[in-house]
Amino acid sequence: MEITQEFLQRVKDIVCSGKPIMTRTFTVAEKGTASNLVTTSDTAVQEMLKERLGELLPQAAFLGEESVSEVHEELMWVVDPIDGTSNFVRGMRLSAISVALVEDGEEVLGVVYNPFTEDMFSAVKGQGAYWNGTRLHVSDRDFQHALFFTAFSVYEKRFAPQCMEVMRRIYPQCDDFRRIGTASLELCYLAAGRAELYFEIRLFPWDWSAAAVVVREAGGVVGTVPDERLRHDSPVILLAANSEENFRILQETVASVIPMRPYKA
Repeated sequence: MEITQEFLQRVKDIVCSGKPIMTRTFTVAEKGTASNLVTTSDTAVQEMLKERLGELLPQAAFLGEESVSEVHEELMWVVDPIDGTSNFVRGMRLSAISVALVEDGEEVLGVVYNPFTEDMFSAVKGQGAYWNGTRLHVSDRDFQHALFFTAFSVYEKRFAPQCMEVMRRIYPQCDDFRRIGTASLELCYLAAGRAELYFEIRLFPWDWSAAAVVVREAGGVVGTVPDERLRHDSPVILLAANSEENFRILQETVASVIPMRPYKA
């Protein structure tokens, strides 16, 4: 489908409608582990997005973190109502609403919005990436000067040793690392030139799909290890970098430790 700027603006307006929901009183519950949280704001934002995005594009399916849905690669919204729920619960102001549109298995539109800072990242395939109206481009830093976003599989801590081994191998080669706890924002910061490398061992489609469009349209690279593929029906090993060369080094290093996904779902 053709995605116009008017259509993108309507998506952005819908996403911004989540701000009043995220700034009101909420309650918290656990989803299986003490680290995996859900709030009444998560479910309320997702219900709003499902209704309004459905009105905007009735033919599109809807895949959201807080519901069980079938994957329809032909045309599908992929939504994280609050990415960074643990940050949200603790009042850290580092959480985002993430909305992607997937067509024929490819991410073609992405909107990532932090309602606490009013940071709005958006991109449409072939039309560039933007932060609050300013065109984005990745940095030109090499690996030695790169800032590395990573994490240690907080929901599945049995994978932490592999993540730490990747960190052990990468850290001496790069500048430093960061851990924000909101994958979509970390990837958008990479798109904005604030970091250069990204790795997580297990990300779900709603964590990365919207930001992937922003990274690619800003000139970056998003992918996985050579023997895997990016997909929307299960979690993936996600890699991103500001350049093809940095991505190659990152990919080779990660694959030397984790050649394939150590999970199915």
